[in-house]
Amino acid sequence: MRFTKSHNFSQADFDLFAALSGDDNPIHVDPAFAARTRFGRTVAHGMLLYGVICGLLSEHFPDAQQLEQNFIFPLPTFADEPITINTEIMEVMTDRQAVRLRTCIKNEAGELTCDGETVLGW
Repeated sequence: MRFTKSHNFSQADFDLFAALSGDDNPIHVDPAFAARTRFGRTVAHGMLLYGVICGLLSEHFPDAQQLEQNFIFPLPTFADEPITINTEIMEVMTDRQAVRLRTCIKNEAGELTCDGETVLGW
């Protein structure tokens, strides 16, 4: 079973998340600073990406609790760049009353910007 959602973050989204979380690292909120980095522009907070993944999981598994999560961010996710969030059930663990899901985010070019696994239980 597979679930997909499209999203497009704006710089305002990055700024709001920075204000709410307290993570105001200039790589996320200062376009002039970010332009001088290897990324060339601001990048999404990893936890902002994790938040949209959690939203997708909650939409399809409303009664589940997250037991485990593990993510890597091999490439940056930029503002105003369409992304696709995918999650797929990889394993049903009847002994734990849980499921293991692969969760990933890809940019418009199909490149992986976030990859990981989540275990949900009941």
